[in-house]
Amino acid sequence: MGIGRIGKHLLLNRWRVRRAFPRHVLANIEKAIKASEAAHAGQIRFAVEGALDGRPLFKDQPARDRAIDVFADLRLWDTAHRNGVLIYLLLADRDVEIVADRGIAEKVAQAEWEKICRAMEAEFRAGNFEGGVLKGITAATQLLAKHFPPGAAHPNELPDKPVVL
Repeated sequence: MGIGRIGKHLLLNRWRVRRAFPRHVLANIEKAIKASEAAHAGQIRFAVEGALDGRPLFKDQPARDRAIDVFADLRLWDTAHRNGVLIYLLLADRDVEIVADRGIAEKVAQAEWEKICRAMEAEFRAGNFEGGVLKGITAATQLLAKHFPPGAAHPNELPDKPVVL
């Protein structure tokens, strides 16, 4: 574990998350998720976490492992068709991780999700947080629509509202 990572996480506080994701940006992300879910039978959640603290930080928990924890905490695995997708941003590390439930992971390779993550991270490095998330949702929508077209009845099983941890 590097002292630089600990420093970044200890110094990044909630106001920096609010600066990158003010209310109107979170509202736009929620609208994009709602529109996305009309085009496919999947469920998308977006979560942003400013920084790790306590045990996860001092155990040097990787963003991927934290994203899996958040996936479970938000109960994305609890959909009828195992079609939940989490787009997770650990802001202190500028690391994006996408975790897909089993029903989706069987049809969409992790490499395809990784490509979306890297494109989003490039946007974030340029300071384009809203655009990066919206581009990520658009790319995820294309994959989900290809593999999970909307059925006659695909209820919205998860909230569309972004989660700020």
